[in-house]
Amino acid sequence: MPDVGTSGAPSTARRRVLAPLALAQFICSFAGSNMNVMINDISEDLDTTVQGVQVAITVFLLVMAALMIPGGKLTDRYGRKRCFLAGLAVYGVGALLTAAAPGLGVLILGNSILEGVGTALLIPPVYILATLLFTDMTSRARAFGAIMALGGIGAAAGPLIGGLITSWISWRAAFVFQAVVIAVIIFLSRHLEDPLPPDPTRPFDTVGAVLSAAGLVLVVMGILAADNNLWLMIGLLVLGALTLLWFFRHIRGRQAAGKEPLLSTSLFRNRTSNLGMITQNVQWLLLMGSSFTVAAYLQVVRGYNAVQTGVIFTAATLGLLASSLAAERLAKRRAQRTLITTGFALAIVGIVILIAMVNSFASAWAFAPGLLLLGLGLGVMLTPSVNVVQSSFPEARQGEISGLSRSVSNLGSSLGTAVAGTILVAGLSTGAYAAAMIVLAATGLIGLAAAVSLPRNEAKADAAGAQL
Repeated sequence: MPDVGTSGAPSTARRRVLAPLALAQFICSFAGSNMNVMINDISEDLDTTVQGVQVAITVFLLVMAALMIPGGKLTDRYGRKRCFLAGLAVYGVGALLTAAAPGLGVLILGNSILEGVGTALLIPPVYILATLLFTDMTSRARAFGAIMALGGIGAAAGPLIGGLITSWISWRAAFVFQAVVIAVIIFLSRHLEDPLPPDPTRPFDTVGAVLSAAGLVLVVMGILAADNNLWLMIGLLVLGALTLLWFFRHIRGRQAAGKEPLLSTSLFRNRTSNLGMITQNVQWLLLMGSSFTVAAYLQVVRGYNAVQTGVIFTAATLGLLASSLAAERLAKRRAQRTLITTGFALAIVGIVILIAMVNSFASAWAFAPGLLLLGLGLGVMLTPSVNVVQSSFPEARQGEISGLSRSVSNLGSSLGTAVAGTILVAGLSTGAYAAAMIVLAATGLIGLAAAVSLPRNEAKADAAGAQL
């Protein structure tokens, strides 16, 4: 296999390696957002309630967030490509089972359990392989740019694509579409090679995996319960925090005893990586939170259907695509810290415009400038943010940091939806919309502060991370 990390590498080889990885991120992001426009159709077809379908969506988030760290760790033992293909197969079976679901139970099994498990298995290898196969900063920026561009497009355009398929054919066809894309990815993956051999003798920290999964499940459940019961939310968040504290004590003790933990505590001593993960969490919080808030407002208050709402979101999709695909050129000219900081600034300005426009103009197209800026900002910073985290550690630790990084991002997605939902549940109105967006803008300032705090000398920061 040609060295795709070298500047002189054939462009065909680059595309062959990158295509399945980027498409995998696309379909997983698509699955996380497209189902929102199918709730009424699914509930009527399966003779269930809207709340029942929402449970399926919630369980998907729980499974994905809980298993992402163990999924990343398993790549060291069984190999990156093998876990990638296994995740695709499980996901594909889940999509087909969902498409044929006769009732809510089978829907939850296919969509929530199997697709959630498949996502947790296949996503960490996407970022590990991109890091290992694209070895220099420029080519890696191009790889992450393509991956994050398709991931952002999948999340932003998911409601439009899902709405079109549901309107033209049926909601079941949307899951057949996912299975077809999975089959294409498996076919394209024949060109992938794992740069590191698997180590079947490598130990796996089962207790740590259970504790981390339980802690993340409780935290996500608490976040998702925020719009139903304040005391339940607090209770679940406290239990989740205590479980995660138990997890940290466990891995510290296991490490002190000379045994390999699920995650090394030294991962959390890398300042650059920690700040990068904060920016990742806030980025996905802004993306999913703003998408949910604007979409709900347009549909419920303005009366737009799923397709009309999706068309409005084209502005965000175009902005994200344009800036993500420019990641390679931007990486050559600007430091990653600068790009992340600029991205947050653009995103926050976009949110402010979205707040101002709703009170000034009746046309839904007034949302386009703010969504365009939001998309541009997210596209500018998604790639360097991932690069900062992944590049802070050597090859041997990519399994650990990839799983942890993806869990942090998924928690951001869940938190964004929950924060927006908690505010909007008080009553969908212009005031509730503005309040939700103000909270998102304030959270964006936290991400901006983390970005500003990133080291200026990235070469030294990366070298320090590699020594840990």
